[in-house]
Amino acid sequence: MGDFNPAEVNKLIHAPIRLGIMTILNSAKKVNFIYLRKKLDVTDGNLSSHMEKLEKAGYVNVKKTFKDKKPNTVYSITEKGKKAFRIYLEHLEKILEES
Repeated sequence: MGDFNPAEVNKLIHAPIRLGIMTILNSAKKVNFIYLRKKLDVTDGNLSSHMEKLEKAGYVNVKKTFKDKKPNTVYSITEKGKKAFRIYLEHLEKILEES
């Protein structure tokens, strides 16, 4: 990988809430909005805003349905998201190796 370059760190993933989202989605097959909101201790609007950015980047899939007449939004990580997350982690490992 060569010398560490901070500019190579994925700033989209690096934001704390989005890092939490990507970490959860990378280890879970699918999670719903309520689970993520509770796990990350964020508001509906805050989570929606972060999810929109990740979806726009192609890192997450969003599936909206109704369950017992209530909206149910389920998220999963895409292959592009998995790859971006793996590269992000590799950059963090590089930082640790150099310290």
